[in-house]
Amino acid sequence: MNMIRVRRPAALKRLEAFIGEWTLEATFSGAEPGRAVFEWMIDGQYLLERSTLPGAPTSVAIVSVDPSGKSYTEHYFDSRGVARVYRMTFANGDWTLLRDSPDFTPLDFWQRYRGRFSRDGKVINGAWETSADGSRWEHDFNLTYTKLDRP
Repeated sequence: MNMIRVRRPAALKRLEAFIGEWTLEATFSGAEPGRAVFEWMIDGQYLLERSTLPGAPTSVAIVSVDPSGKSYTEHYFDSRGVARVYRMTFANGDWTLLRDSPDFTPLDFWQRYRGRFSRDGKVINGAWETSADGSRWEHDFNLTYTKLDRP
């Protein structure tokens, strides 16, 4: 059997910063600490995030590189049966997820997450925001990732 070796897009290298296990802290009512794990899947061609956060749906997200090689697409699935597609950027420690068009569900509201990695790469401070029309954004809740040190 001939195996076809596909070259891994260079843009995936930037996502190494996410790899590992993280604690999650959110500021919505009744939130308790949660957990997220980022790992490579399918020969390192995709980034997988699995997360649990009490008071929020359990979710899985798969990140792929856009054909331009400059941005990403995140395919999101959760325990409510919700499936969404976010445009994602990650550069210079700034991470943004944006949902601004219908995908598997109608676009009842716009959503975005904007996070910033700490200098040491061990904390991502960010917040989710919502908008009815994409022009006026309202804070939804803060979401902080803290990387766990593993031997």
